[in-house]
Amino acid sequence: MSDVKTSIDQLVKANDVVLFMKGTKTMPQCGFSSRVAGVLNFMGVEYQDVNVLADADIRQGIKDYSDWPTIPQLYVKGEFVGGCDIVTEMTLSGELDQLFEAKGVAFDKDAADKIREANA
Repeated sequence: MSDVKTSIDQLVKANDVVLFMKGTKTMPQCGFSSRVAGVLNFMGVEYQDVNVLADADIRQGIKDYSDWPTIPQLYVKGEFVGGCDIVTEMTLSGELDQLFEAKGVAFDKDAADKIREANA
């Protein structure tokens, strides 16, 4: 196992929620990363952000790790959830709430409901 894969594995397992993204949660560098970070921020989810633009090895490594070609990538309790489209769909369907509840991740249910209302 390479050092990069080991680093990614440790990050994913050490944090309840991890978002591999372009930029940071306070300064996203792409629209897709911004959307996912925005959902998590709005829902009050505590998460570790990993800026793939700061490290080319991580940027490629996370794609190999998940066998998923795009960034951002969301992990919850060590499990790969998906990218922007999947997280958006899960947010709107309520599946993301269910995942957080099942995994014991704290989030603001009212905020999640507001996102759904705004997109209804």
